[in-house]
Amino acid sequence: MLQITLDEPRIFSARTDAPDPKPAPGEALVRVHRIGVCGTDLHAFAGRQPFFNYPRILGHELGVEVIDPGSDPHGLKAGDRCSLEPYLNCGHCIACRRGKPNCCTSLNVLGVHSDGGMRPFLAVPARKLHRSAKLDYEQLALVETLGIGAHAVERAEIKPDDFVLVIGAGPIGLSVIQFALVTGATVAVMDVSESRLTFCRDQLGVKHTLTPTESPAKLKEIFGGDLPTIVLDATGNAGSMAGTFDLIAHGGRIVFVGLFQGDVSFNDPNFHRREITVCASRNAVPQTFRDIIALIEAGRIDTRPWITHRFALVDTPKLFPEKIAGNPAVLKAMIEV
Repeated sequence: MLQITLDEPRIFSARTDAPDPKPAPGEALVRVHRIGVCGTDLHAFAGRQPFFNYPRILGHELGVEVIDPGSDPHGLKAGDRCSLEPYLNCGHCIACRRGKPNCCTSLNVLGVHSDGGMRPFLAVPARKLHRSAKLDYEQLALVETLGIGAHAVERAEIKPDDFVLVIGAGPIGLSVIQFALVTGATVAVMDVSESRLTFCRDQLGVKHTLTPTESPAKLKEIFGGDLPTIVLDATGNAGSMAGTFDLIAHGGRIVFVGLFQGDVSFNDPNFHRREITVCASRNAVPQTFRDIIALIEAGRIDTRPWITHRFALVDTPKLFPEKIAGNPAVLKAMIEV
């Protein structure tokens, strides 16, 4: 009934409603209520996730209820609604010591490196739970997705006078767009799907959208004759990522939010001539989770229009391959447990 694996969170069987009432020291026992489906899950299902060993239980965008806060509760109590920060870090490597636990040298991401939350109960480090008295489980499950976009915008160091291009309007791209707009910069969104661009205009208030066939001439038209000073690529597509080096302004910054299995190549003289800064963006830091919860509670961020599909955990084995995987109409699917 109970599986325990070294260096992994304790996982409780989906076949029981009687979880172990005694989480280990430092852990809290939680019940999973909502699970967001993201691009990582879709890539994993298709066998294209570069950090995976199979088989793997998916699920890292989680809205959970505290059942037992454990011996070191970090202010939690039974019944608290929380977003789970699924990035389990060591706490002592150079990245952790320098305040970057999101890229810990031995990072364990639930649902990626170890089994995740597509089941009713988990025992997880209490310090990874971020509570809210106002948000519901669906909103809390969306915090992790928003964190990816928020951290990418932090890495981009966007200022109000920047010209920002976000490439890719999938779930991760949408989270990038949300926080890019908050900076007050001029933001344009590029995607191959006209329906997704329409969503960006109608639901997010993006004023400038274009397809890849329209750039870079359309970009210069949008930005008053200049190329974007910031490009954030959320496609995870090799061709798109390599192409950013021709879309960025001199002195600009590129942030790769998506990833793929392979190498990114670029022309070195072009790179030096423009003095381009290139950054990776991985996951999010704990404070970002707390900041996002506060923004949603204040009504400044609303991701509910994103959710296009909802279904029960028990129906996931049937509906995931039939209705979700490979379906371009899916922006964000939400699993109810």
